Amino acid sequence: MRFSVLIPARMASSRLPDKPLADIAGLPMVVRVAQRAALSGAQRCVVAADDSRILSACAAHGVQAIPTRADHPSGSDRLAEACEHLGLSGEEVVVNVQGDEPLIDPELIRAVASLLHDKPDCAMSTAAHAIDDRADWLNPNVVKVVLDRDGCARYFSRAPIPWWRDGADAPGLPEPRPLRHVGIYGYRADFLRRFPTMDVAPTERLESLEQLRALWHGARIGVHIAPQAPGPGVDTPQDLERVRALLSRP
Repeated sequence: MRFSVLIPARMASSRLPDKPLADIAGLPMVVRVAQRAALSGAQRCVVAADDSRILSACAAHGVQAIPTRADHPSGSDRLAEACEHLGLSGEEVVVNVQGDEPLIDPELIRAVASLLHDKPDCAMSTAAHAIDDRADWLNPNVVKVVLDRDGCARYFSRAPIPWWRDGADAPGLPEPRPLRHVGIYGYRADFLRRFPTMDVAPTERLESLEQLRALWHGARIGVHIAPQAPGPGVDTPQDLERVRALLSRP
C-alpha cells in the first residue's frame, strides 16, 4: 500500500506563538510529528511550511519540507499547493497529519490511508472513536459524525448527533455510542487539488466544518473507527506542557 503524508505547518498561532518550533523532549514539535508519521509506512512524509524557520528546523533533522504560501486560508489549501510542488495527482493517496499532533499514532495514519485503498468509491477518509462521556456528546467543541451502513460519513456536526429522542434527559449515552470525529484526513490527490476550488457549502459556514464541503458536493468520506481516543494535540501553552509531561515519563 503506497501513500504519502503531508504535514501543514504555519507559524502564526494566536494561542501559542511559533507553535511548530516548540521544543518537545529536545525536538521541534513539527519534527516530532514527522518522525511519528514516518513510522506509518508512508513512502514519504513532507512538511508543507509557510516560514523559512520551519524549513531550517526540518532540514536540521533530516525531515523533507517544502515552502508554501503564507496566505492560505486553511490547511487543505496549503496541501493542495504541496501536491502541485510534489507532482502528486490522480489516485495517489495523501494523508493530512496536523503539525500539532506530536503523539499521533502511526497505525491510525496507516488505517486512514488503507480506507482509500479498500473503498474505491471514496474521495476522502477520516477517523472517529466512540464517545464515553455524555459531556463530550453535548459539547459543541467536540465534533460528532454519523455513518451509513457502509461506514461512510452521512453528516458531521457540533450538535449531539444522533439525537436521543427518548433519552434526552436521561443519564448516560445512547447505544450504539455516538462517534467523535478525529481530525485526520486521507485524500485522493486529484480530489485534494480540486477541493479548495469548490464552492463553500452552506452547512460548512453554519458549523464551521470544512469536511462538510466534500459531502455537499457529493463526495464520499470513509470513516475508520479507532479503538480509543488519540493522544492530545497542542493548541495552547497548557496543552504543550501536558504533552511534554507525557513524553518525559519513563
